Amino acid sequence: MFGLRVLRAAVFTAGAIGGLSGAAYGLLTEQSKRARKIIGPPAAALRADGVYLPEGVGPLDPADPRITGDPLVFAVLGDSSAAGVGCDTDEELPGVLLARGLAEESERPVRLLTHAISGATSRELAGQTDAALLTPPDVALVIIGGNDVTARLSPGACALLLGAAVRRLTETGTAVVVGTCPDLGAIRPIAQPLRSLVRSWSLTLARAQRKAVLLAGGQPVALADLLSPEFLTRPAELFSKDMFHPSAAGYAAATQVLLPELCAAAGVWDGGPLPTQPTRSAAAEARRPTAKLVAKLNWRLKQVPPATSHSAAVTGQ
Repeated sequence: MFGLRVLRAAVFTAGAIGGLSGAAYGLLTEQSKRARKIIGPPAAALRADGVYLPEGVGPLDPADPRITGDPLVFAVLGDSSAAGVGCDTDEELPGVLLARGLAEESERPVRLLTHAISGATSRELAGQTDAALLTPPDVALVIIGGNDVTARLSPGACALLLGAAVRRLTETGTAVVVGTCPDLGAIRPIAQPLRSLVRSWSLTLARAQRKAVLLAGGQPVALADLLSPEFLTRPAELFSKDMFHPSAAGYAAATQVLLPELCAAAGVWDGGPLPTQPTRSAAAEARRPTAKLVAKLNWRLKQVPPATSHSAAVTGQ
């Protein structure tokens, strides 16, 4: 997801931009220290690149004689969420799960090439794209955004960098799917009010990313909207031991929403209509008044007696 420096960056930026009082600044700083202590240092990402066969065999060396036909090349770019930090075995990696799913759905071999690096920001996407284009992929997945706040890049700047990478890939014929910035407010070790600040940043970035990806010819997938409700209600199951990166179950949940889009982008989806992607953030939807609240407000309005001529004169109406 995003580097631990985000906690320090959040406090710094909130103090510089938001005009926090000394007490509020001290509170956020203390929350940042506690969260870093709970989360601990990040673990190294596993890697299981190679060719995966439709029957579930893999990873194989590209020269393995069991591979028949040209494999569909699948590239994974981005940060630790794309690399699979938090998984305990190769089989749990999101790239592996998606490569197996693509192979089964397309009924052809799929070659997985992982260029994602833990801790990467949108600034590193250009280098990852260079590496990916050395073996031009048929389909690519990009998950990026969380670490951008550590460099205090603006959402607009991040979106431009992402859009440029997506455009370079699509111009070479690569179908690109982008998992937009997850809802970082779902990370429990980050206490309130720091958690609300981080959530606001991540959702703002996700909206900017969505626009940039569409303009560049890619397909965005709103991870915050589609996954945060589950992560908020099942944190012990869907987060790894550090309570920061997803667990194997968390990555499996993410692949369930990403695989249909990847298959559709590759032209091999045969699972029926794809779900409509949300255009409004989950957090914004959560702030909308419920039908029950609207009914209560209407009831209260009906209880207010009509204004008398005296009251109308007092109020100037």
